[in-house]
Amino acid sequence: MRVEKSESMAVPLKVWDGDGAVPMEPDAIEQMRRICSLPFIHHHAALMPDAHVGKGATVGAVIPTKGAVIPAAVGVDLGCGMIAARTTLSANHLPDGVAGLRAAIEGAIPHGGPGVVGSWREVNPVSQSTVRSRPSAVTTAWRGLSPGFEQITAKHPRAMGKADVDQLGTLGSGNHFIEICLDEVGDVWLVLHSGSRGPGNRIGSYFIERAKEEARRWHIRLPDPDLAYLPEGSPLFSDYVEAVHWAQTYAAENRRLMLDFAYRALVASGDLPPFGVTGSTVSCHHNYLAHENHFGANVYVTRKGAVSARSGELGIIPGSMGDRTFIVRGKGSRESFTSCSHGAGRVMSRSKARLAFTVEDHAKATQGIECRKDAGVIDETPMAYKPIDVVMAAQTDLVDVVHELRQIVCVKG
Repeated sequence: MRVEKSESMAVPLKVWDGDGAVPMEPDAIEQMRRICSLPFIHHHAALMPDAHVGKGATVGAVIPTKGAVIPAAVGVDLGCGMIAARTTLSANHLPDGVAGLRAAIEGAIPHGGPGVVGSWREVNPVSQSTVRSRPSAVTTAWRGLSPGFEQITAKHPRAMGKADVDQLGTLGSGNHFIEICLDEVGDVWLVLHSGSRGPGNRIGSYFIERAKEEARRWHIRLPDPDLAYLPEGSPLFSDYVEAVHWAQTYAAENRRLMLDFAYRALVASGDLPPFGVTGSTVSCHHNYLAHENHFGANVYVTRKGAVSARSGELGIIPGSMGDRTFIVRGKGSRESFTSCSHGAGRVMSRSKARLAFTVEDHAKATQGIECRKDAGVIDETPMAYKPIDVVMAAQTDLVDVVHELRQIVCVKG
């Protein structure tokens, strides 16, 4: 870990870059310097080894704030995170070809998007009928979520949408995925990455704009318009915190439902012997807001692409489509605000990746993995990400590795 300081910064920045071994964009460091210039950042900010430039704030940032929150720092995929479960299956229970397992998951869980595409209302262009029926479990889960959503949208109608229940229990697109993995002893795991879908996106986008409106109204000068903030004690602050926590609950429920759907789809596939899930699932947000105590103060911690890693706490750090995923146990580092990285982190933008690599490059990089190998996922190809080994080596003071998972099936939207 190294420390960045300058006269323009109100607090230092602590960077986990493995003593320079992890590639760090200069623009990402500069983006964090601007955040550290704000007067309400508490004690210091932290940057995890998977960091790269983001909108509003650097992805991989841990930002403790006292008396204010920055909606654009939290972002729009509120509550995005991971869930993983070990099954009673072993590698020798798998069929010789696993394409049928991928097809079973893809057939059971809507994926892709945006909007109606990839939701329970998606229509088959040939038959003009819905592709899948919405499971009763989704309707039941939405009954528990809808009162909170109605309370938020009654005050803020612009955050409302039409497909909220029909996106619950669905994957989305981009870097979201469902994987079948093998651990170091050959046990089979289900691993899943997704967030709060359309509702979270609308809530995040709405409050980002409201914060910018407030900054303009009060003539607040900021180093970046995306760093517009909501002061604690204001009605917007309270409403935002309430809405974010609702979206985080939606995201966790979304992942729980999909994990169950994936399990049921594999059981019904006929390609596997009877099996179950063993032990507790590991679940974690990595794009969220939490109220915590650090360095003698109660603060709001924004983890934008970072995982909570309190002492003994389990978390999940995935690599790219062609790399491994790690189940980790936190060491409770005070300097990182008990946090660790949320993944490998991009080394290039999606647009640059599409220009730099071909379908053939991607197929070679994902050889041996049953996954999409077409132009639509070039921006997610492994070469667009940092090497996960280097990222993990840079945070040995933050986490211990409990399990190392190698994916054999990867479903993407």
